[in-house]
Amino acid sequence: MEDTVTLIALLIPCLIVAIVFHEVAHGYVAMLLGDPTASERGRLTLNPIRHVDPVGTLLVPGALLLAGAPAFGWAKPVPVNQYRLRNPRYGMMAVALAGPASNFVLATLGAILIGVLSAINGASILVEGNVFGTVLTMFLLINIFLGLFNLLPIPPFDGSHIVGGLLPDRLRFHWARLQQVGIFLLVGVIAYSWLFGTGWLETLLLPPLGLAMGLFLHLADIVSGL
Repeated sequence: MEDTVTLIALLIPCLIVAIVFHEVAHGYVAMLLGDPTASERGRLTLNPIRHVDPVGTLLVPGALLLAGAPAFGWAKPVPVNQYRLRNPRYGMMAVALAGPASNFVLATLGAILIGVLSAINGASILVEGNVFGTVLTMFLLINIFLGLFNLLPIPPFDGSHIVGGLLPDRLRFHWARLQQVGIFLLVGVIAYSWLFGTGWLETLLLPPLGLAMGLFLHLADIVSGL
């Protein structure tokens, strides 16, 4: 129990940073493409209070970890008005892609930091008992997972907006309607998968997660050897 509480205490700050940058990236790219809605509502800030959903960002991930389930959470979505974008169709695709891209950038910075600290330490910090190594490993995992997870073409994930932009007009309208109920369907599917052990999410995401983690740790090795 004590180890789980410690894990949560380390995980929550990493999760908050990953989610805040994810949401700000959406709003910033939207502003660059003509929609200042996020800026007008004070959401282009790194202040986590403006982005954190007490239930989705704190309570749900913590409760899932305590229950032994995979951590899953969300933040308050940054408001984007596609009709204020200069090109609504492709603008929404770019806005959607910005969130996962920000997580991969953070993972890259985390890998570089692991390499720098390992070089300073004279040995890898990714060993048991090294707090910095533990925190940065979790930081990498969270950002890689968040980036990959949001690229799934399931409403209301970012990947679904990218797919929606690629669909022909007659199909895009129906696809957009799914965004309104997508989160309920997703939570239901995840709950079913966990309760009955179908493991579809693990099967889908673990291979690319492992591959990406290996690539980022290889980057850390390259940096530590410079």
